[in-house]
Amino acid sequence: MLPRPTPSTADVIPHWCNGEVSTSGVWMCGQSRRDSRVDVSLVKQTISEMALVRSVLLSACVVTAFLGTTVSGEGPVVSVQGGSLQGEYVRVKGTEKVVQRYLGIPFARPPVGTLRLAAPQPPLPWEGVRDARHQPNMCLQDPDMLEAVSYLLSINYSIPALSEDCLYLNVYAPSKPSTGEKAPVMVWIHGGGLALGGAAEYDGSVLAAYQDVVVVIIQYRLGILGFFSTGDEHATGNWGFLDQLAALRWVQDNIESFGGDPQLVTLFGESAGGISVSILMLSPLSSGLFHKAIMQSGVATVGTYSNGDPVFSGKAVANLTGCDHNSTEQVVLCMKEKTEEDLISASKRMKIFLGATVDGVFLKNTGEDVLKSKDFLRVPVLLGMTNHEFGWILPQSFFPPGWEKGMDMQTVMSRMILPTGLGPGSNELIAQEYLQDAKSPEAIRDGFTEMMGDLFMAVPIVKVARYHRDAGVPVYLYEFQHRPEAHKSRPSFVKSDHADEIGFVFGACFWDGLIKITGPISAKEDELCRTVMAYWANFAKTGSPNGPGLVQWPIYGESEEYLNLGMEQTVGQKLKQDRVHFMDVSLPQKLLANRTASVNP
Repeated sequence: MLPRPTPSTADVIPHWCNGEVSTSGVWMCGQSRRDSRVDVSLVKQTISEMALVRSVLLSACVVTAFLGTTVSGEGPVVSVQGGSLQGEYVRVKGTEKVVQRYLGIPFARPPVGTLRLAAPQPPLPWEGVRDARHQPNMCLQDPDMLEAVSYLLSINYSIPALSEDCLYLNVYAPSKPSTGEKAPVMVWIHGGGLALGGAAEYDGSVLAAYQDVVVVIIQYRLGILGFFSTGDEHATGNWGFLDQLAALRWVQDNIESFGGDPQLVTLFGESAGGISVSILMLSPLSSGLFHKAIMQSGVATVGTYSNGDPVFSGKAVANLTGCDHNSTEQVVLCMKEKTEEDLISASKRMKIFLGATVDGVFLKNTGEDVLKSKDFLRVPVLLGMTNHEFGWILPQSFFPPGWEKGMDMQTVMSRMILPTGLGPGSNELIAQEYLQDAKSPEAIRDGFTEMMGDLFMAVPIVKVARYHRDAGVPVYLYEFQHRPEAHKSRPSFVKSDHADEIGFVFGACFWDGLIKITGPISAKEDELCRTVMAYWANFAKTGSPNGPGLVQWPIYGESEEYLNLGMEQTVGQKLKQDRVHFMDVSLPQKLLANRTASVNP
């Protein structure tokens, strides 16, 4: 196990782990304190080294830490398969309700030794009462990136130790459900490009208290250990997705002990978490494990997250780790001998991102092909995006200083990294579509950020909404449109950025503890928190987000109605229709015409 990550600059001043380990084997760390003099150039340099698509999803790692006031006295004890757990009672701001919090619950055996690059195995039982009051280790990842992203989001939280031994989940349950019946269950998959993040970044206490739902926050193997594949039997890949399935099986077997209903499970996630939810819906192994799905700013068709040929990425990883051997069997044996430090070092130098592998078992085909076939899990779906997915954090992470003041066409063309398979000349045609009327540097900047947000997020999300609608299931689409008031440092042109909705989903307006967020939260934002939590929880309870006191959210049908989700909620129609038509119809026609003209001048 690695110690808590050492910051890359002396201006980050933490209180390190004291080296003590609880009886559960979980490190007990103090709170981290960051000085305001962090070297921003170093942070930007660290993040700018990541590939664009990976940066898009890494930035979604929005931390919420755990919050609330711990109630004095003996904590609750529950029995699950494997043994007993002692948690804590926590009060939540704005309500008299008490939540039971259980942290670091093992849902699989530690994936170490012979279990590295292997499917997760059931957890081993323990004797006595396991201490479930401390955050679990985070899975191995780039610690510099973890620090940098949390800084760019102006959020402080205590980062746990990094370790391969990381297959744990956290549970937040109402102490006394209002109805006295089993409560709906909401299982959260964190974002972070399938390479970053962990359960310690999120808290389910407010959502559990305000909406009488059981919230489960899971972890899964990341990066190389989670998604490396040789494309054959020696390393089939998809380990991180199999971890997610193992967590869902644990929920089926154990959630009744926390007052939850195993037949009323909603899977939700943002960015890479939304991609994970979407991909799990395409897997035959998911049958019966969840009953509704929420995908926030991420679907299976974003980038190349469902890969039909992992050989290229597998060779790149093998080269980075010094395991570039002639046979895939030798590569895997070599990878299993690498230390945690070796793997983190390789992750820092990786310029590619890893995702799902078409292995014939977990995933039968690429995401687009499975969606076209309609051979996927048919459950109610809620999904959507923000209205400025590429507004601030993403370009901030890899563009040259001063980009926010304006851009020129030369910079735009040099920075365009677009979805694969579009063909020669596509960059110019897409730039013309979005920037033909842009005359000033500011207008070019605005057109470019809109273009990138559409191509990498909005267009794929709308198309996936149509696939699920056409399969005959209820679909609810949204566009989140509120810019949080806490982000005062962002320029005025930035609207609702990638991941801005997460705090409202989790009730950030009522955080009251270890989480530290700069900037104000208004009374109107308190109401928006309540509104978003209600929509999400209603969907988890009934399959429809609608309920008393809420603006009616229409089903996404042939008329393509959706909800504008901001301080005011209104119904819109045909979200991004023109952009989807351009990418699916106009652009291919123009590319074909150009090819024909070049052959027959």
